[in-house]
Amino acid sequence: MSKTYAIAAGAVVVALLGGTFAATQFGKSDDIFAQCRASQSGGGAIGGPFELVDENGVTVTNEDVITGPTVIYFGYTFCPDVCPLDNMRNAQAIEILDEHGVEVTPVFISIDPERDTVDVVREFTDNFHDRMIGLTGSPEQVRAASQAYRTYYAKQEADDEYYLVDHTTMSYLVFPEHGFQEFYRRDVTPEQMAESLSCFVEAAS
Repeated sequence: MSKTYAIAAGAVVVALLGGTFAATQFGKSDDIFAQCRASQSGGGAIGGPFELVDENGVTVTNEDVITGPTVIYFGYTFCPDVCPLDNMRNAQAIEILDEHGVEVTPVFISIDPERDTVDVVREFTDNFHDRMIGLTGSPEQVRAASQAYRTYYAKQEADDEYYLVDHTTMSYLVFPEHGFQEFYRRDVTPEQMAESLSCFVEAAS
C-alpha cells in the first residue's frame, strides 16, 4: 500500500468515525430525558390509549387520567404482599416530591376485575395517597390496557375465590406529551424513585 493511499484511507476512517460520533451525540442531545434515563426502554413501544372505570364509577380514557407526570402500576387489591409494598413505595416517592413542590400522579390499574370492583379499588388506593387514581373495568378493558403497556398477568387456578394472579411488577412513568419514558423495578427505593422522577419532570418543563 502506498503512503498516499494509506493517508487517504485513514482520512476516510476518521471521517466515518467522526460522523458516527456526531450522529451519536446528536441522538443523545435530541432526547431531553437522556440525563435522567436509567433504562434503555424509553420511547413509543410501551403505552397507548385505554378506556377504564375510575374509583368513582366513571368511564375514563388515558387522556382523562394522564394529565401530567404519571406513575402507573398494574396489580390487584387481593395481592398478599407485592402490590401493597410496591404501591406504598410509589406513594412514598410521591410524598417526597410533594414536599418539594413537584407533583406526580400515582395510578393503580387492577388486573383482577372479577374481584376489584369500584368500591374495592377506591378503598385500596385511599390507603396509600389521596391523589392515587384507582382504575378497573371489564375484562376486555383491562386486557387492552395491559396489552398497551406490554404487561403480563395470569390468574392462578384455585378452587375458591382466594386465587392469586401472576403479574408484571414494574411501575411506568408516563407524560401526556411525551408518552412512556421510564420504568421502575421493585428494588428501587422511594428516595431513588423520587430523585429520578424529579429529574424527568424538570427536563420536561
